[in-house]
Amino acid sequence: MKGLFAPSVPTILAATVTLWIGAPPDLSGQTGPYLLVVNKGEATVSVVSPSEGKELKRIPTGHAPHEVAVSPDGKTAVVTNYGTGQQPGNTLTVVDLVTLEAVATIDLGEQRRPHGIVWLPDGRTLAVTTEGSGTLSLVDVLERRVKAAIPTEARVSHQVAVTPDGRRAFVANIGSGSVTVIDLELREVLRSIPTGQGAEGVAVSPDGREVWVTNRAENTITILDTRSLEILATLPSSDFPIRVVFTPDGRRALVTNARSAEVRVFDTATRREVAAVLIQAPVVEGRAQVLAFPGSPSPIGILADPDGRHAYVAAASADAVAVLDLESAKIVRLIGVGQEPDGLAWAGAGGSR
Repeated sequence: MKGLFAPSVPTILAATVTLWIGAPPDLSGQTGPYLLVVNKGEATVSVVSPSEGKELKRIPTGHAPHEVAVSPDGKTAVVTNYGTGQQPGNTLTVVDLVTLEAVATIDLGEQRRPHGIVWLPDGRTLAVTTEGSGTLSLVDVLERRVKAAIPTEARVSHQVAVTPDGRRAFVANIGSGSVTVIDLELREVLRSIPTGQGAEGVAVSPDGREVWVTNRAENTITILDTRSLEILATLPSSDFPIRVVFTPDGRRALVTNARSAEVRVFDTATRREVAAVLIQAPVVEGRAQVLAFPGSPSPIGILADPDGRHAYVAAASADAVAVLDLESAKIVRLIGVGQEPDGLAWAGAGGSR
């Protein structure tokens, strides 16, 4: 086979594509699946039709949102409203995915700067990193309250991933360069594991056996065993690896490198890089951003679709989502969204058509 399943030498690939820009069309008659894109520069979530390659709607959120997660039943999305330095956030926005409307706000009280977010298997509990408080908060969505706040014992606890059985959480700590392992049943820290400076992105493999962590300040990826908690390997990934996700079959790990404007693709069995795909998109100049690099569209958020055919990459400095064909290892489309896109989630069953 060609594409990502054959090459033994990494290649850098790019494509010239057309950016869809314009007023979002009428949503009447539209059905999912949808891609949800958090626009942290304007407090909205874009609803994107992957099949049509265009934005359909923008949903208001709280102040400076960063991440979004969809419930196991596909009916609800929740957005973390992180806030800014001058105005720290402490709320979550609840979105009804049937009506595509924001329907509630969850006040986290003393827990500040919610960022990473994952639904637990029970379908009503969220694990949310509350970075400003140094905790992993467990939030009951039905009761709309924080039912536990577990100290991570680390600085700048940013992203979180959970094993498929919902028993362990892995929190990446940028400031401490570590991963905090939390037993979600006992609600206590099991171990803190140094991985590398700027540990930020974290993902658990679909089979639940490995955790991959991106260390943005060291240009490395650390691979951990979820059971023994031992480090299995450290891989290079330049420049500024910031997020990591797996394809649904677990055969590939996709890493965004914000400074070099690339998505690096790794074979998870061999732990070898098999492609480096350059994200080419026009950069929006002259505005302040949370994170930006000269000349780079700043790819940050990334998500593989359920059928494993495409990945979607949030280009924060280009106000666009790049669509990566995982077979050809090429960018095939750019989709215009809101200002400074970041977190992504899939809403609806099935892959993009």
